[in-house]
Amino acid sequence: MPSKSDVKAWKAQLVAQAEQQILKLTDSDRFKQYLNTLAKFHHYSARNIDLIYAQNPQATQVAGFKQWQTDFNRTVNKGAKSIRIAAPIIKKLTPAEQKRLDTTDERAIVGYRYLPVFDVSQTSGEPVLSAKDFVKENLADHQNVTSLYNAFKDYLNQQTDLQVSEVPLATLNGAKGYFQPSTNEIVIGGDEPDNALKLKTLYHEYAHSQLHGLKSAFKDRPRAYQETQAEAVAYVAMQNIGVDTSNYSLGYVATWAKDTAVIHSALSEIQQVSNKVIELSDGLTKQLGLQEAQKEPEHDLKKLSAKALNQSYRSLQQQIQQTTNSQQKAQFKNQLHEIHEEISERTQKQLQAFAEQSPKIKKSEVTNNLRIRR
Repeated sequence: MPSKSDVKAWKAQLVAQAEQQILKLTDSDRFKQYLNTLAKFHHYSARNIDLIYAQNPQATQVAGFKQWQTDFNRTVNKGAKSIRIAAPIIKKLTPAEQKRLDTTDERAIVGYRYLPVFDVSQTSGEPVLSAKDFVKENLADHQNVTSLYNAFKDYLNQQTDLQVSEVPLATLNGAKGYFQPSTNEIVIGGDEPDNALKLKTLYHEYAHSQLHGLKSAFKDRPRAYQETQAEAVAYVAMQNIGVDTSNYSLGYVATWAKDTAVIHSALSEIQQVSNKVIELSDGLTKQLGLQEAQKEPEHDLKKLSAKALNQSYRSLQQQIQQTTNSQQKAQFKNQLHEIHEEISERTQKQLQAFAEQSPKIKKSEVTNNLRIRR
């Protein structure tokens, strides 16, 4: 079994690797192009975001008719129905109006007019990079991921003050889940077809609950900071059980943490929560019997019977095939090698003893060998 220092080093290595991979992505020319694209889009108010969603829930990137042409080399498709957003009408105030409104501002919003914008899906032309180009939602399913998700959810519901529930993905406005600090509730899209992504989402929201709950030390961090931390914890936790979510997680983090300062600062604070999540997962996988072979075969292999050795050998072979954790797989292979060596040594001794007790057979073997050489 690995020592405490080995386990600690393993956890630290996972976090360090996460940071390196995220920095590598954000430093790529393609990601810089994505940031340049984002800068061209207007930042809409919460009111306008609600208006856009109410008219087109699938909208992701919107701009005006002319802006699509001048900034993106795209044209609005013929017959496309516009999305209306509110634009303020600003008027220069007279001294009398300033007095009436009790303000020293020279200008003020006196009303709103509704302007047409169009979503990227309603346009044609040169490609436009979006977050989806960096967040690939095609994680492969992995054995035992579903049982671990259910065990983790049950643990949080039964042994913590958190409540985990599931709702249809269609009600989450494109999200996979969320954490509600005011009620200490985690909500997950229950009909997510990718079980690995579902478990990763639960890790993500659990990280939010630990790092950004009402009583948490980092609850006032900016949104980009919080999302970087939560997804990095989820990535580390999934890496620990041998599931690589880099196609999703690294892109997700990069689209939030758009400068290296945020990445460095955010990740420096996740070590403690990452360790906690890893320990919880390891404990649950043991309870589920997914780590049984991690119990090393008895150190004194020479005391085991031949039958027990063979059973251990077969069991380890099966565990190596089933596990998705690279660290566990390496441990199992080392144990398998030790047992193989012991079986080989016993076999050699038995053959030698048999040969000594049967000189005729031994002589015959030598004669045969000589004949073969001819």
